[in-house]
Amino acid sequence: MSKLRIDTLDTSSPALLEASVTLLVNAFADPERYSAERVARELRADDPAFYRRFFVAMEAGQILAVGGVKAADWASKTHLLYLSAVTPERRGKGIGRALLEARIDWLEKNFSSGRILVSAARTRRFRDLGFVEIRNGSIDGRHLLLRRF
Repeated sequence: MSKLRIDTLDTSSPALLEASVTLLVNAFADPERYSAERVARELRADDPAFYRRFFVAMEAGQILAVGGVKAADWASKTHLLYLSAVTPERRGKGIGRALLEARIDWLEKNFSSGRILVSAARTRRFRDLGFVEIRNGSIDGRHLLLRRF
């Protein structure tokens, strides 16, 4: 049995980039908002003023999950978790949680303090990791959560 590995996405690898784009586009199933072109552009974006980093969970050379973090360009010391998806056949096996923890760990190792924001339909895993809902209730079925470090 192979071991799950979480690394930063090597966007110089066409195969890894294509697999990540495919996973995200299929997970969101919203071609107007999440087209393959837009997702690929987001994954490749390199703005020195505002970092953006993607992480992949892999097993036996296959991407099982993708998730990003980026600086909020509108608020200092604020980080966003976004574009996160686990391949359908591997959901419910802890891969998404491991990817979430890896992104939080990376933020805490690379920044002395800050806030992490995420919008999520399901809140339990975030609450378990210290996130609190900013406002009770949801908008379009999504909750905005915050974690300070």
